[in-house]
Parts: sequence; C-alpha cells; structure tokens
Amino acid sequence: MKKSIVGAVLGVMLTGAASVHAADFVMDTKNAHSFIQFKMSHLGYSWVLGRFNKFDGEFSYDEANPSAAKVSVNIDPSSVDTNHAERDKHIRSEDFLHVDEFPSAKFVSKKVIPEGDGKAKIVGDLTLRGVTKEVVLDAKHIAGGNDPWGGYREGFEGTTTFKLKDFGIPKSLGPAAEEIQLYMTVEGIRK
Repeated sequence: MKKSIVGAVLGVMLTGAASVHAADFVMDTKNAHSFIQFKMSHLGYSWVLGRFNKFDGEFSYDEANPSAAKVSVNIDPSSVDTNHAERDKHIRSEDFLHVDEFPSAKFVSKKVIPEGDGKAKIVGDLTLRGVTKEVVLDAKHIAGGNDPWGGYREGFEGTTTFKLKDFGIPKSLGPAAEEIQLYMTVEGIRK
C-alpha cells in the first residue's frame, strides 16, 4: 500500500515537472535575434543572398517531448532585402512574389519528428504567393536558458529547399536558379 501511494505521488510530481518544461515562446524579432534568410543561384555563377526584414512568429517547445513542438511564422514578403533596391523591386513584382496581390506568407508546422541530438524534421505548410505546399525544415535546437533581463529563451535554426515553380513563381532564371534555400534562426522569449 505504501509503495503504491509513493508511486502515485512520484507519478504526479513527475507529470507536473514535465509540464513545467512545456512553454510558449514569441520570436524575438524586435531586437533582431531572429532571421529568415535565403540563398539562390544567379545563373550558376554566384549566389544572391537575401532576407525578410519583417516577420513574426511563435512556437511551443518541451525539451522532454520535442515531438509535441509547434511553430508558426508570418512573413511580410514586401520586406525582402537583397541589398540591391532594383533587384528587390523586381522580386516584389508579378515575376516573383507579386506582393501587391499576395501581401503575406506563412509557415505552420503540422508535426515534428525528433532525430536525436537536438535535431528534428519539422513538417509543415508553407504558403507563398497564395500557394500552400508541404515542406520539411531540417531543424536543430541550439540552446535554452535564462537571459540577463529575467526572462527565459530557447534558440533554434532550420533550413529547407524548394522549387520556385511549386509556388507559382513564373519567372525562370534558368536551370541553376530553379530552387531557393531558406535558412531561419530564431530566438524565442518565453511568454
């Protein structure tokens, strides 16, 4: 009888302790500790690098149960920045992102598949230029802990590659530029 009571109390304590680790986070974009960047081949000779300056997002994470993690990111495609004003104007046009008609893009996770050592596949829907397709982010937990301002943070990075034509982008810059690579690094502040 004593053993079952002790076991029950331990079970409640452990269950309670596990739920303490689960938390919701908001991505720190205000202080520029989160980034969404991309890389695309230019004619096969070099790379065009860019980023989206305006986005926000949230995620939930429990280190004891990473498969229960969720993430959602909203992106303002008109904030594209390749460090070249004329190219950025072209990327915003109907040839590429067509931001006048499609003023937002987003990623919403559907499931997380842990791979060990802080790595995971995050399967989710990416909506870009009005088209929604499933993509897989190769993600990695960087670290988590207390910050100097009394908060708690978790950091992650992730990459994915997809074909531009899969999202209805009509402009072709040749076979070397059919795909784009996205790199995302986020630092979340616990709510």
